[in-house]
Amino acid sequence: MSGKILSAENLRRERERFRAEGKRLVFTNGCFDILHVGHVRYLQAARELGDLLLVAINSDRTVRELKGEGRPVMNEAERAEILAALSAVDYVTVFDDVSPRKLIAELLPDVLVKGGDYALDEIHGREEVEEAGGKVISLPFIEGASTSGIIERIKAVTSDR
Repeated sequence: MSGKILSAENLRRERERFRAEGKRLVFTNGCFDILHVGHVRYLQAARELGDLLLVAINSDRTVRELKGEGRPVMNEAERAEILAALSAVDYVTVFDDVSPRKLIAELLPDVLVKGGDYALDEIHGREEVEEAGGKVISLPFIEGASTSGIIERIKAVTSDR
């Protein structure tokens, strides 16, 4: 399973191999702090858009910057391991920028996917992917499935005790 978790450098080499083999790379990214059914459904749908699915996750430092203190709940190594265990996910990498734009521009995936909580013009890397002939897709948001919502429910349950 750890063979599915790659550094950005190894990903660049693999990307060249995928291209040579004519495989379509689907790229998505996020914090994936507490994996939930919304993530699973989203990743399965993303995987169906190509031959390989790469999930790029924010480093612990950038999750704190994006989500605030107390996050992430799970560290980047644990988040990467859990995602790599999913059959829909072919590769996982950790990136240490708030935006994945640089990594997307380096890899130029065939399909760039985000959840429906992002409008197409809000998706980082959209311009680079489209200029290279790739597609950018916003998949439907799954109502009621969010990490923040799960954390709030946990807080409510534990405060009732």
